[in-house]
Amino acid sequence: QVQLVESGGGLVQAGGSLRLSCAASKSIFSGNAMAWFRQASGKQRELVAMITSAGIANYYLDSVKGRFTVSRDSGTNMLYLQMNSLQPEDTAVYYCHVPRVSAWGQGTQVTVSS
Repeated sequence: QVQLVESGGGLVQAGGSLRLSCAASKSIFSGNAMAWFRQASGKQRELVAMITSAGIANYYLDSVKGRFTVSRDSGTNMLYLQMNSLQPEDTAVYYCHVPRVSAWGQGTQVTVSS
């Protein structure tokens, strides 16, 4: 049963923007904190941003602070990651995650060219 589906990745030039989306089933969206992780080739998966069930962003990776914004829409069970001023080091597969139920999406590739 697919519960998290990411979209919105792609190829963008440095300085550009992308908005990632994660469609979640209502059963795991409601009442749960959610997060975005990313994994670059040859590196460990890292936490990028986290948002509480109430919609408060309570964590950003230092390197994305001021550039990325996490948000959620309880009306549509959607999680978002707005990424601005993208840099080549942001290149990675980005994953949607619900920690409490250990749910992961399939990931969406973000590639930033210099």
